[in-house]
Amino acid sequence: MRSVLAYTAARLLLFAVTFAILYLLGARGLLAAAMAVLISGLVSFVLLSRQRDAVSGAVAGGIGRLRGMGRRLEAGAAKEDEVRSEEAAEAAADGAAAERDGGEGEARSWAGTADADAGQPHEPEAGGTAGGAPEPAPRTDTRQEAG
Repeated sequence: MRSVLAYTAARLLLFAVTFAILYLLGARGLLAAAMAVLISGLVSFVLLSRQRDAVSGAVAGGIGRLRGMGRRLEAGAAKEDEVRSEEAAEAAADGAAAERDGGEGEARSWAGTADADAGQPHEPEAGGTAGGAPEPAPRTDTRQEAG
């Protein structure tokens, strides 16, 4: 990472120096910027070849580590799938054993939780709201219009 930062800083410094020189020579605006990019690129190609090689090595090493991490993640996912399939097989075997024994233990454990309308929305009763409070009586206007 350090080599990448050093190379980037050197490239920016070359650009700034080139731009300043072109500005002093009379180039302004977009022309000065475009010429500074071209000239500093050519100069950096010659002067910064060692730093560029170090950056390319660092980037290639980082990509290699990422590929290695991908392989480790795939291996971990495969192991997790294997464990889950073993757990599912054990659960199926336990269910089959309980079914052979009559399955009464499981039926009893669910007996107290059976509620026909659990979790269902309730309809309001006549003359009431969903919360159980009575509906307010409709307002009648007792004032007479002046005519």
